[in-house]
Amino acid sequence: MATRTTTEDHAEATQSTTVEVTCTGHVRTAVGRHRFPFTFEGTTLAEFLEAFFAEYDVADLLIAETEAESTARGWAPAPAELPGTWRKNPEGEQTRAYARILVNGRFNEHNEGFQTRLEEGDRVALMNPFMFCC
Repeated sequence: MATRTTTEDHAEATQSTTVEVTCTGHVRTAVGRHRFPFTFEGTTLAEFLEAFFAEYDVADLLIAETEAESTARGWAPAPAELPGTWRKNPEGEQTRAYARILVNGRFNEHNEGFQTRLEEGDRVALMNPFMFCC
């Protein structure tokens, strides 16, 4: 049985969105620039990331494939009851330890994760800081 799509669904699927990208640390070094506009087909952070990673080979700097890659060693154990609301992105939609993806200055996990809707002119920051230890 074929699935019917509406004109609205088709328009959204082919919509181009331009966001302002800011890269820091290792991502900036790999991309070769700090701040620039980027246009992609779609309206979600996931669609942005897919298009961005197709053009710039930086997925390994940002995306954790496993739970272990998203967690740094040495974190203090969490108390039994955490204050406020705590949630994290599902496995496969998490950033590496210390790396972060922000939309308009807010961590993606505090929005709707990789399903966060992006609008024309939004700011997307891709961060993987340089870390040095003694």
